[in-house]
Amino acid sequence: YLTCFRYLGMGVPTVTAARILKGQLNGEGGEETVLEMDKFPFVSLAKTYNTNAQVPDSAGTATAYLCGVKANEGTVGVSAAAVRSQCNTTKGNEVTSILRWAKDAGKSVGIVTTTRVNHATPSAAYAHSVDRDWYSDNEMPAEALQDGCRDIARQLFENIPNIDVIMGGGRKYMFPKNVSDVEYPNVAKHSGTRKDGRNLVQEWRDRMETQKGHYVWNKKQLLSLNPNNVDYLLGLFEPGDLTYDLERNTDTDPSLTEMVEVAIKILRKNPSGFYLLVEGGRIDHGHHEGKAKQALHEAVEMDRAIGRADLMTSTHDTMTVVTADHSHMFNFGGYTPRGNIIFGLAPMLSDVDQKPFTSILYGNGPGYKTINGVRENVSTIDYQDNNYQAQAAVPLNTETHGGEDVAVFAKGPLAHLLHGVHEEHCLSKSGTAGLHPVLSSILALLTVTQLIC
Repeated sequence: YLTCFRYLGMGVPTVTAARILKGQLNGEGGEETVLEMDKFPFVSLAKTYNTNAQVPDSAGTATAYLCGVKANEGTVGVSAAAVRSQCNTTKGNEVTSILRWAKDAGKSVGIVTTTRVNHATPSAAYAHSVDRDWYSDNEMPAEALQDGCRDIARQLFENIPNIDVIMGGGRKYMFPKNVSDVEYPNVAKHSGTRKDGRNLVQEWRDRMETQKGHYVWNKKQLLSLNPNNVDYLLGLFEPGDLTYDLERNTDTDPSLTEMVEVAIKILRKNPSGFYLLVEGGRIDHGHHEGKAKQALHEAVEMDRAIGRADLMTSTHDTMTVVTADHSHMFNFGGYTPRGNIIFGLAPMLSDVDQKPFTSILYGNGPGYKTINGVRENVSTIDYQDNNYQAQAAVPLNTETHGGEDVAVFAKGPLAHLLHGVHEEHCLSKSGTAGLHPVLSSILALLTVTQLIC
């Protein structure tokens, strides 16, 4: 068995800050707290750059670690020979993922995400698209459609038609244009987007009707299922991405932990094992918006999900890998004392402008703000508000990714192979990039042993 937890945009500073937040939420100082991933015996680093980008995007990195082939930024499930947004460079450059390898080996497979199920990370597990933003045919140029390229939502159901568990957001991309959303019937932005008139959810339900397939769109429906009577599950809980955990309606929207628990209960029935991809995707979104509190609470919820999976699996037959696709321009410092509230102030004033500053800061992003030409005095505002945008050095509408290596935590069979610093590809004798990546070779080996994947 293999459970892969992927933090979207969670660099080492985010790991450390989330650890402190977890402890403080439990009434502790925080620094000495132990995250679930901290308990994993094997830790390594992974380089994150794309073939054409020093600082990567999620589509290229997802392709690298799910398909084992480094790719260009903005492309999913295709090699670096494919050019972003150029449909005619798709054919012949498709690469396959570990999810497909697992399915072909007779294992059950699942995808659980807090983003749209056709977002960059999950789509690299099943799609081949030269543009990560081709969510439905509505987002595709006419030329690409004429050349035969398919949107990512279609590929979710057509490329690997029997993915056992799919949970996340993205309802609107599955329904015909202007069809009202079941949860937000009077909100135009949540209505269906498809121009081809297809109802992909109904098509899936019709196909799975005799195969113990169930479609759910809210928490009550999800938790009322008996996993023993479910072989296939499609859960789409929002028109787009799921809401931040801090803003989640706990009566109607499932948490990541709840989704993971249901997924494992369904997948583990297969005696041949399972592969599950779990993405805490809104950590990344919180950082992009400069909202550290949202991002870190997402990370703590991901930690809960890892803990729940740990209770439901065994290190004797299940390999669990926790990693990130890239980092962010996020950090915290300022010589804060032990137990300082992670969202609090540094203990001193700036010795340049004599104003206080929060421990958490961004290198760039929407938190850059001046008043009368000088830095805002954060003590005059609620810097612990859920949506407070931490101060940034460079003004940008959206904060950028970071380029440093990310940590990889592993436990279970053959987890000891994940050590040192990894590339997502190996070099051939000629020195050019080959198609035998370190990480993917490990996972392929595990497939042979029938332990996981």
